[in-house]
Amino acid sequence: MLTTVGTLTSRPAAFLVLGGYTVSWLVFERETLDWHGVATLITWAMTLLIQRAEHRDTQALQAKLDELIKANDKASNEITKTDDKEPEEIEQMRNSGQGRS
Repeated sequence: MLTTVGTLTSRPAAFLVLGGYTVSWLVFERETLDWHGVATLITWAMTLLIQRAEHRDTQALQAKLDELIKANDKASNEITKTDDKEPEEIEQMRNSGQGRS
């Protein structure tokens, strides 16, 4: 579930949620939007930007690795199914040496 939430926060729609939250704050509680509130919104925006950049980098790296696996005749097809697993399962698989020829 956390992986799904992390992926959703890297989507452009997350910025729409932030924008909607900001507009709602301005409309309904304008007097509470002080410098602490602005700092909170900036922190949230920066978090979304970092998450988006990391997701893009991860996807690019994954695409490159997929291409290398396809090009190598000795590569195991089992390793290509790790995308749907949880990070802990992937770590356990790597530590046990599964997927190696």
